[in-house]
Amino acid sequence: MQGVAGIREITRPEFVAALGDLLAVYAAAMGAEPEELPSRQAIMERHTGNPGFRALVAAADGRSRIVGFAYGFRGMPGQWWHDVVQAGITAASGRPAADGWLANAMEIAEVHVHPSYQGRGIGRRMVLALTSGRTERTALLSTRDAQTPARHLYRSLGFEDLLSRFQFPGGGPLYAVMGAVLPLLGNDQAESIGPSPST
Repeated sequence: MQGVAGIREITRPEFVAALGDLLAVYAAAMGAEPEELPSRQAIMERHTGNPGFRALVAAADGRSRIVGFAYGFRGMPGQWWHDVVQAGITAASGRPAADGWLANAMEIAEVHVHPSYQGRGIGRRMVLALTSGRTERTALLSTRDAQTPARHLYRSLGFEDLLSRFQFPGGGPLYAVMGAVLPLLGNDQAESIGPSPST
């Protein structure tokens, strides 16, 4: 198996063009069923229109095969995830706490690495690069509420639990909503990746 060629930023049009490859990584990493992918594709495509959108891919085999990706954007009122989390933190800890975390936040929407390439530090490199140089004060994300490698990764980067055993509307598994003040721990080791021309 060849090593990972590197992590690079991609533009909004490149992200949309690569959605088939990105969804294949998502399905492999999350164990998603084929019928789940059309709605996930629609969500990901819609996210490209959010302010401050930034996406990275990790590639192997001479940059031709995408084996990981991550993306995020500025969280704003009116975005579904932002509003649900705002309400959740407000209910749990009060409006000042919610505003403190969400008033100037980057939402890390997805971070996935193909199982064949996990355990090589790719996820860490992508999260650090994704958040490097951002102007937001905080970064927030949600992850399965279990002691998973992803949860350990986020904690090692300075994320803390803001909500635990949290269920998003529509059912599904329980999640932890995590937040960190930027820059993340280890940000001085982030790779230098130039800005996307579309941002």
